[in-house]
Amino acid sequence: MSALRIVRLANFVAPASGGLRTALRELGKGFKAAGHDPVLIVPGERVSDRETEQGRVITLPGPLLPGTGGYRVLADKRRVARLLEELAPDRLEVSDRTTLRWTGKWARRARVPAVMVSHETADGVLRTWGLPEEAARRAADALNTRTAHTYARVVCTTEFAEREFVRIGARNVVRAPLGVDLVARHPALRAPGLRAVHAREDEALLVMCSRLSVEKRPGTALDALEALVRRGRRAVLVVAGDGPLRARLEQRARERGLPVTFLGHVSDRGLLGALQASADVCLAPGPAETFGLAALEAMACGTPVVASASSALSEVIGSAGAVAADHGEAFADAVDMLLDRPAAQRRESARARAECFGWGTAVEAFLAAHDAVTAVRPGVPGGVA
Repeated sequence: MSALRIVRLANFVAPASGGLRTALRELGKGFKAAGHDPVLIVPGERVSDRETEQGRVITLPGPLLPGTGGYRVLADKRRVARLLEELAPDRLEVSDRTTLRWTGKWARRARVPAVMVSHETADGVLRTWGLPEEAARRAADALNTRTAHTYARVVCTTEFAEREFVRIGARNVVRAPLGVDLVARHPALRAPGLRAVHAREDEALLVMCSRLSVEKRPGTALDALEALVRRGRRAVLVVAGDGPLRARLEQRARERGLPVTFLGHVSDRGLLGALQASADVCLAPGPAETFGLAALEAMACGTPVVASASSALSEVIGSAGAVAADHGEAFADAVDMLLDRPAAQRRESARARAECFGWGTAVEAFLAAHDAVTAVRPGVPGGVA
């Protein structure tokens, strides 16, 4: 099969960082290295069209969603549809099951095979926004049934994410894991000087790299720290990330006298990697995560992770980390358990587990979902073998 133009659409992409942005970039780079023509369309403040390492990236103006801390959406359907017609894709890949689900019908009319990527569980997100479990399940089943009927394939990154489609009997679901840059994220990034800025030698350094929004449940990390301190564990927490809940979390930390440092958004990838590598434990409390790239990056840096037992991260971290119920005491128990392991052992285990998730494997799986050629010429940087 010859090179394919794979047009990718995504909403809810954080302005400067985040797991979805990372996944889109790395998959685009892999598609391009495999000889295909990836084009990414995302919302932004203004129009732009540029060639990048991940292929062509087109930004269309999209309104800000109130209370989301910077998320925008592609709201002008006619403009998006016209652009799709101009681009004439061979394949369509959509990373938004809600506001962009209409593109599946466009693809059917245009006879373009289309893939929907499930980056989160619908019922999990609905529950985090306060919908009762049974109502969330019914709403998710209705949404997922329409999605499965509209798109040629649904891509899920974990078995956890796949379950809600299996539940409704969907037969066009394929599994494709995400990955981590095992070169850019490495235990050698550990920086004693940086660690000393945030924690004394006798203190455990906990790090949370997360968007500070409702669905990520960042408050659980503060609850865990409070429980640890109450038990006599010397521990501090560093939060890398921003979002609509930041002010509330900062106020809570001040009122309770918790040793928390809020760094806000960390744009320096090297600094973020050094922070992840210098921590003793990374916290990932989001209950609706279907993969958890930030957690996997921490593990690639040699730092074990405590994750929500409600998320897919138990599949990703394996025995190299720990899972906990969605409350502070349980997270504190898991942190204690990990810290009781010898440091060298827990760091080696975390790195070894992360090495199971290279981006080459992810790119190959996504291209297979598109029925696209996955092999590249020997020696092509960043390509799939």
